[in-house]
Amino acid sequence: MYNDTRHGKQPRKEVASMDIQKITNEIIAKLQGDNGLLKDFALNPAELVKKIAGIDLNDEQVKQIIEAVKGKIDLSKIDVKEATGLLGKIKSFFGK
Repeated sequence: MYNDTRHGKQPRKEVASMDIQKITNEIIAKLQGDNGLLKDFALNPAELVKKIAGIDLNDEQVKQIIEAVKGKIDLSKIDVKEATGLLGKIKSFFGK
């Protein structure tokens, strides 16, 4: 792999399937203990996956993690309307 750390850029690392499983398990553990994160996942799973993973994932890897998490977490109890309503209120408060 080409290693270019000039200009403060880190080389893109390939993420192995074992790492995908580790990231998936980490996300599941965090979601199970935090209703706020669960709502965030329901509203924008890709953003939350990238945030928790903390590494550069391609779209296919993100999709793979999202599907695995959805298979393990029950999202039916999340009130997405309530979450989006709250998000709208927050955005209007900040004028966005």
